[in-house]
Amino acid sequence: MEAKDRIIVALDVDSLEKAKPLVESLVPHVGCFKVGLELLTAAGGPIAVEVVQSLGGQVFYDGKFDDIPNTVAGAAKAVAGLKVGMFNVHASAGIEAMMAAVANKGRSLVLAVTVLTSLEENNAYLIFGGPSKAKVLQLARDAKFAGCDGVICSPQELELLGKQKELEGLLRVTPGVRPEWAVARDQKRIMTPTEAIKAGADYLVIGRPITKPLEEIGTPVDAAKKIAEEIAAALGSE
Repeated sequence: MEAKDRIIVALDVDSLEKAKPLVESLVPHVGCFKVGLELLTAAGGPIAVEVVQSLGGQVFYDGKFDDIPNTVAGAAKAVAGLKVGMFNVHASAGIEAMMAAVANKGRSLVLAVTVLTSLEENNAYLIFGGPSKAKVLQLARDAKFAGCDGVICSPQELELLGKQKELEGLLRVTPGVRPEWAVARDQKRIMTPTEAIKAGADYLVIGRPITKPLEEIGTPVDAAKKIAEEIAAALGSE
């Protein structure tokens, strides 16, 4: 896998008109495009997926399924029918819900969302009743047991998950990645691409540092190339 293939660009826009030029320009320089709730709701899931695929892009369907097992099963079957590369389900929906997603995934990868990267430690404790790392580890073990292909976690938990022998083979996909030259904004538990790769990330989900780069960085393509170079350097130094 080339360094650029580890980049998943978050298409956090509210229309296909905004998404299309990003996909068209970035297809040769990244591995995948995350289509999340904003664009899925604004344009409709099947339409948004079809447009990205028609432009040559691979799709990560970021629907974050979180419901009873029967409903998750139906949603997974529907999204797998769109031939997306990957989709996700909240691990907190429970082992049975994750197993339902896995049973209906087709050729897509199923990723389990652990603890959102926007949560500070105090908020994570209030929501989950314990430290974020402990909860991420528990949810990752549940995801592995359910047969998920990977988990989505913050960079802060990468090394912890990598040390668990029972989690071997579980892909680690991380948002909350910000190059040193980018603004952190609403992400709390973050790392640079170099730090995340060295900590064991398989894929990096990156949005605004690429889609809305700082003026001194240049275009989205310039930003993607710069990040791919950073990833390549990190991989080469391992």
